[in-house]
Amino acid sequence: MFTESRMIHLIEDVLKVKSESTLHELESVLKKSKKDKKAKPSTHDLVGLWSKKDAAVIEKAIKDGCEQIDLNGWK
Repeated sequence: MFTESRMIHLIEDVLKVKSESTLHELESVLKKSKKDKKAKPSTHDLVGLWSKKDAAVIEKAIKDGCEQIDLNGWK
């Protein structure tokens, strides 16, 4: 059965549910599936978290501390 058809059948079944406990269980399953999707963080989740000033401070710290080559460190 196609995904769209399965979804329609599922919605029809949910609309027929009268039991509060069954609705609660359905809600729990849906909430759990949302949490599972969020379990894999993405770099896109970080977009907009830093101000331009914060980004400049971090960039300077990286340039000052990380991009230094110690030629004697290889010996």
